[in-house]
This record gives sequence, C-alpha cells and structure tokens, in this order.
Amino acid sequence: MWKPLPRACGHPARTPMPVKLHSALSDDEGDEARIEVVPLIDIMFFLLAAFMLVSLSMTQLQRVPLRLPEAASGSAQTQPPPVQIAVDAHGVITWDRQVVTPSEITARLKHANLPPEARVLISADQEARYKQMMAVLDAVREAGIEKVGFETKEAGP
Repeated sequence: MWKPLPRACGHPARTPMPVKLHSALSDDEGDEARIEVVPLIDIMFFLLAAFMLVSLSMTQLQRVPLRLPEAASGSAQTQPPPVQIAVDAHGVITWDRQVVTPSEITARLKHANLPPEARVLISADQEARYKQMMAVLDAVREAGIEKVGFETKEAGP
C-alpha cells in the first residue's frame, strides 16, 4: 500500500527545499531565507564538464602555415637505412643476398664503420626456428649494435 513520505518537520507547509523562504504559516520567527549551495555546485560542475567536452570536440588541431627561412650552415638530418638480415624457413641467414653465419655477421658489423645510431632489421620467416633468430640477435649485439628490430607484417582482419 502506498504511504506518503514523512515531512521533515511534521508540518505540511515545511518541506525540505533548496530555497527556504519566510512564510506566514511558519511557527519560528528565527527562520531566514537561505540558498542550499551543494545542488548549485553539482549543476555548475556538470555544465562545466559538458562545456569542456563540447569545446574540445569542436577544436581542430591545425598547424600555422609558415614559410621557413633557409640556412646555409644547416644540414638535413637523415637516419642511415637499417642493415637488413634475413632468416628463411630453413634457417639460412642472408645479408645483402649473401649467405652468412652468425660469426660473419659480427665480423662484418664490427668492420662496417657504422654510425652509433645504426640500426639492424632482422626479417625472419614465420617458419624459421627460434634458435636461428636468437643466433642472429646475439651476433648483432656482440658487434655492439643496440638498435635491433624484427620485421613483421600487419595482421589482416
């Protein structure tokens, strides 16, 4: 069965409201008008968050169009192409289409006069043995090359 909710003070004219106003039905002479601030703060934070989300979605990150000056002393900074080493499905290691061993990889990398930022890219067939790939990786690290990557292809849907 449905029952009405109890009133805060028992008097029907006194219901809890965000704004309390002085009324002629009030028994207390000391009641003053007051505004509850907590609901107001809640609404203001909600509006602020909504405004921020809408304004962020409307902005577009654009670069300012500039005509850059030329400099005679500068040079274009380009990275050297990576050294590519391949391991096929049978475990054969090739470098520049020449069959090599892990010890030859180490010797060639040490004598190649590569810059400190030199990179090595290892391309291995998916059927290649893990042991062969680790032998190539160890040979490259033994030569002092720190930037080593494995070439993969992007998985399809």
